[in-house]
Amino acid sequence: MASLEGMGKTFGGILLTMKGLSVKIVRGVLVVLSWLPLKFHYFMGDIIAFITGKLIRYRADVVWTNISRSFPDKKYKELKLIYKDFYIHFGEIVAEAIWFSGSSGKRIRRSGIVSITNPELISECFDKVPGSVTVLSTHCGNWELLGGLFNYAPMDRPLTFGEEVMTVVYKEMSNKVSDKVFRLNRIAPLEKVGIECEVESKEILRYAIRHKDEKRMYIYPADQAPYRNAGKHPIGEFMHQQTNAMIGSMGVACKLAHAVVYMKMRRVERGRYEMSFIPICEDASLLKPEDILRRYYDLLEDEINETTKKIYSLLNNLYIYCIVVMSYHNLLLTVTFHHISIHFLENIGMVRLYN
Repeated sequence: MASLEGMGKTFGGILLTMKGLSVKIVRGVLVVLSWLPLKFHYFMGDIIAFITGKLIRYRADVVWTNISRSFPDKKYKELKLIYKDFYIHFGEIVAEAIWFSGSSGKRIRRSGIVSITNPELISECFDKVPGSVTVLSTHCGNWELLGGLFNYAPMDRPLTFGEEVMTVVYKEMSNKVSDKVFRLNRIAPLEKVGIECEVESKEILRYAIRHKDEKRMYIYPADQAPYRNAGKHPIGEFMHQQTNAMIGSMGVACKLAHAVVYMKMRRVERGRYEMSFIPICEDASLLKPEDILRRYYDLLEDEINETTKKIYSLLNNLYIYCIVVMSYHNLLLTVTFHHISIHFLENIGMVRLYN
C-alpha cells in the first residue's frame, strides 16, 4: 500500500514537471515569435481570419444569430459587414496577443498601440477616494493588452499609482498549461508584480476582504457569461434582448465601498486603440449592485453602437475607392474596419441571453 502511494506521488510529480516544461516550451516559442514586427503578425492574423471565416466558418451560426438579434434595424449588407469584421478582429486579437507576449514596457510604449485619453480621471479617482477602486472592463477592443496599462498614459501625464496596487480578476481555464501560458502572456510588461497580480474569480471576495485596509485597483472583465455555478441576474434588455449577467464584481465593490469606473477601449485603426475611463460612482456601498450592473451595461451598449456607426461611416467614405481600386470583398480583408469584439459577437458581450 505504501509503495502504491509512493508511486502515485512520483507519477504526480512527473505530471507536474511535464506541465511546467510544456508551459516553458510554449512560452518560449511565443516570446521568440513576439520579436517579429507587428505588421508580420497582422499578416498572419489576416490568414487566420480567412481560414476561420471563409474555410471552416468557425461558429458562423452563433455569430449570425447574435448579430441579427442585436441589430434588428440593420440591413443585410450592414449585418454582413459586421459578420466579416468579427473574423478579421479575431485574427487581430491573436496577432496582437502573440506580439504582446514577449514585449517589454518600453517596446509597448514606443509602439503606441494603446493610449489613455484621460489618465487624470483614473489617477484622481484613485488618489481621492479613501478606499479601493473597481475598474469594470469589457471585451471590446483587445482585452489581452490590459497588462500594459502603465505604459499607455502619455509621458507628460503619467498615472499617479504603480503596478503594485493592481489586481486583475480572471477565470481559470480547464487546461492548466493554457491557463498558465495565457496568464504569463497578459502580464508580460509587469516587471515588478508579475503573475502575483492575478486573482482567480472564485477567490476574489476572500482576497479583497483580506486586503480591505490596502488601497488597491481591481480590474474585472464584467461582461462575462454567468459561470455554471454562479448566480444569474436578469438585467433587463441589452442589445434588444433579455439578458442574464453575473453580479459578483459589483457585489464586492458594494460590500467594501469601492469607487467604480468603466473602462472603454476603442479601436481607432489597425495597431492603435484609445482607452478612456468613465466614472460610475465614488462609493458603491450607497448603491445596489443591480444599479451598478445596469449602468455598466448601458455604457457597454453605447460603446458597441458607437463602434458599429463608425464602421458604416468608414464604409460610406471608402465606397467609391473600393470600386476603383479593388473588389468590395478584398477590401474587407485588407482595410481596417475591425472594431467589434470577438467575445461580443460570439455571445453578445459574453453575457447569457434568454432563448
